[in-house]
Amino acid sequence: MYMVRAMRFGKGEDRMDTAMIIETIGYLGSALVLVSFLMASVVKLRVINSAGGLIFAVYALLIHSYPTALMNFCLVGINLYYLARLRHPDRSYTLIEEKRDSSMLQAFLEHYGEDIAGCFSGNRVAVEDADVVCLICHHMTPAGILLGKRREGGVLEILLDYTTPEYRDCSVGKYLYSRLPEMGVQSLVYTREPLKHEAYLKKMGFIREKGVYVKRITNGKTN
Repeated sequence: MYMVRAMRFGKGEDRMDTAMIIETIGYLGSALVLVSFLMASVVKLRVINSAGGLIFAVYALLIHSYPTALMNFCLVGINLYYLARLRHPDRSYTLIEEKRDSSMLQAFLEHYGEDIAGCFSGNRVAVEDADVVCLICHHMTPAGILLGKRREGGVLEILLDYTTPEYRDCSVGKYLYSRLPEMGVQSLVYTREPLKHEAYLKKMGFIREKGVYVKRITNGKTN
């Protein structure tokens, strides 16, 4: 009799442990979905939301809530579709050459000052050193900005290459670099400490040479 009771008690513990694991999965999925809405980047939002939705879909299957599981699988599919669209965006941009004392430039830098400081912490934005100022717009909405200083041999030293959170899919950079040869730019150099900007530089084809990041361009293409 004692052995039977012990076996029953053990099975009850197993059921409790399984229930706790399932509940934990549900809480984890819910937390990721909620956290995703705090992301300023659309890409990060959809990636984290997809992960949360997938985990919550698994949770729904475990508790046999099939409509909830189906809804979350559909949401994951929608997120993946738009992530694919973001990798190959169908966007048209306009490049506007500005001056250092442009009121538009000052307003842009002031509006995004906090985010710029977060992306380039420790690197001062030296507007007064720039002799190339490019504002990139999408349907006349500012999407990015480039501050550069010309060097000999068609070299442009990047002082600031910033894209607003809504357009951080590298499409702004690709468009910008395709237009620079028209301005006599043959190569780009980034001499400052890249910090968080390093991943972007590598993704855009910059190579570290002698302590600086270099990208050679000819008609918008990397050599």
